[in-house]
Amino acid sequence: MAETRSTFLAATEAARPVVALPEASLRWEEPSALREMTVGALVAHLVRAVTNVERGLAAPVPEGVEPITAAAYFVDVNADLASANNVRVRATSDEEALVGHRATLGRMDRGLERLRGRLESEPADRLVTVRDGEVLLLDEYLKSRILEITVHTDDLCVSLGRETPVLPGLEMSTTLLLHVAALRHGDLAVLRALARRERDRDEVLRVI
Repeated sequence: MAETRSTFLAATEAARPVVALPEASLRWEEPSALREMTVGALVAHLVRAVTNVERGLAAPVPEGVEPITAAAYFVDVNADLASANNVRVRATSDEEALVGHRATLGRMDRGLERLRGRLESEPADRLVTVRDGEVLLLDEYLKSRILEITVHTDDLCVSLGRETPVLPGLEMSTTLLLHVAALRHGDLAVLRALARRERDRDEVLRVI
């Protein structure tokens, strides 16, 4: 299996024990480390990184559309809680958390089991339609899901007072974040943010 697909599965498998922690159930309706999101909503959002891959694969294969990259997919995402996208994310997460911890974990398990076989059979040039009608190559979309899984597994661990485990896909995630920052601000700004922090007036590495 291609590296990105195997990394996605490995990242999901590493996140699963964190999602399954009893503390997640006990603190389901308590605030998480993310503003305006409960622990339950955070878990539901993390699990959606798996189930959304299935949704993309279930949709008709797009034709005659130029796909965007994973970095371009994130370029308009920001930390503004009042942005339309972030409001939508919180509303969807709240709704999907209503079924509770056990059902949400079950949704993750079933999705992961189905995707193990599905990802092996999809061709390298497989396109998927995702949020707002955007089209990506499957492997580019999986990179975006790996980022979501690694970032939100860390968020969940912080929320529950647990150490964040070693997560497959961290290098892929940090590389993707750098590409997003470069798309927004240019390579020179990223260079300065990494090597000359005193010149980084815009905090260009804060991506999502």
